[in-house]
Amino acid sequence: MGRKVTNKIIFENITVLDAGAKGVSVAKAPEGQVIFIPNVVPGDVVDVQTLKKRKAYFEGKAIKFHEYSKDRIEPICQHFGACGGCKWQNMNYDKQLFYKNQEVFNNLKRIGKIELPTFEPILGSAKQFFYRNKMEFGFSDTRWLTEKEIQSEETFQKNALGFHIPRMWDKILDIEKCHLQEDPSNAIRNEIKCFATENNMTFFNARNHEGLLRTLMIRTASTGEIMVLLQFFKEDKAQRELLLDHIHTTFPQITSLQYVINGKANDTLYDQDIKLYKGRDYILEEMEGLHFSINAKSFYQTNSDQAYELYKITREFAGLTGNEVVYDLYTGTGTIAQFVSKQAKKVIGVEAVPEAIFDANENAKRNNISNCEFYVGDMKNVFNDDFITQHGQPDVIITDPPRDGMHKDVVEQILKIAPEKVVYVSCNSATQARDLALMDEHYKVTRVRPVDMFPQTHHVENVVLLERR
Repeated sequence: MGRKVTNKIIFENITVLDAGAKGVSVAKAPEGQVIFIPNVVPGDVVDVQTLKKRKAYFEGKAIKFHEYSKDRIEPICQHFGACGGCKWQNMNYDKQLFYKNQEVFNNLKRIGKIELPTFEPILGSAKQFFYRNKMEFGFSDTRWLTEKEIQSEETFQKNALGFHIPRMWDKILDIEKCHLQEDPSNAIRNEIKCFATENNMTFFNARNHEGLLRTLMIRTASTGEIMVLLQFFKEDKAQRELLLDHIHTTFPQITSLQYVINGKANDTLYDQDIKLYKGRDYILEEMEGLHFSINAKSFYQTNSDQAYELYKITREFAGLTGNEVVYDLYTGTGTIAQFVSKQAKKVIGVEAVPEAIFDANENAKRNNISNCEFYVGDMKNVFNDDFITQHGQPDVIITDPPRDGMHKDVVEQILKIAPEKVVYVSCNSATQARDLALMDEHYKVTRVRPVDMFPQTHHVENVVLLERR
């Protein structure tokens, strides 16, 4: 049943049917239109008020619950609903895994349109909270107020240090306690906000491009090491040193304390000159006795414990005997390459980011690995016939591309050199499915195993083994 309220529609007694893309759930209006609804769980029966009407669907919100799903649980985070980070925290974990597995299967089947083997069981994460090793927070002088805070009519302190409100680039939700990164992450963030406010340091205003404090990044490692990086919008030596000295004194366990002065339009770090203030400019991660240095710009899987499980599955799928030449495409800092190197004859890693390759070479030296070689370049340009002639025909290719998947030229080159096996690790099964379809004539998918790296969210990794037909 639907009734209009001004230009919006209220649908009553709507059953939520499924979990959809980007962490929202899916229902259907009486006339069959799809409705996307956040903060509900499949099985809930709700009244929905539409917020936006598109050609093929509505976006709406639940304004009344008639029945609660058996899969619904109470979120533990006080910021759930306002913060967009953990959209599935109200759904029991077994059901989260079910929907992640279903998403991978649907993408591979519907987009890839390929023959699939029986999926191996999705690998859940032993830690469902406090599993992230990297968090980034934004400063703002105009904190976002939740509906509850607005209705309370209290006066709130304007400064915020927390997360961007989804789809609002200039709005920051102040975070008191986040359940994604182990302490002292919360203690460090709250102390920085408190000290900066007490000392009249200005928080960033994204619209006017003014203020001193811009972003905060905290990285932790399974070794116990901690990196803190503060981004300032402008230089103010006295205030900068006052804050950095306070952090160093209050949290002496910090291994790497760094800062950057960034006055450009965006807050990305990759083109910035990062300054070391105390300690060293990297932290060390450990995996099976291998040590990897992680600097401020390094990519490293953000769930360290589950990264180990992901790499073990990758190595198992590769089925190495010690005689194979392995190419590791999109190698990053060479973690997968070095992880499999003991069971390979030679591993060649390729990555577009020069700093990552520098780290990969340094890590190989640190780990006394002599059978790994790393090269910088855009994959579609470097990964060519001359490169293959120089470094040898690969028996196995491992590829772990970014969310966009592999460039079509890279796919074509893989098909041209035709290794026996390709192990494809992906954080986006939709683009993975597209690439698998391009390879289907020459390669058969023989193993599939999703891996949950990000509990409480809709994100999921997937590992596929392709064998030459």
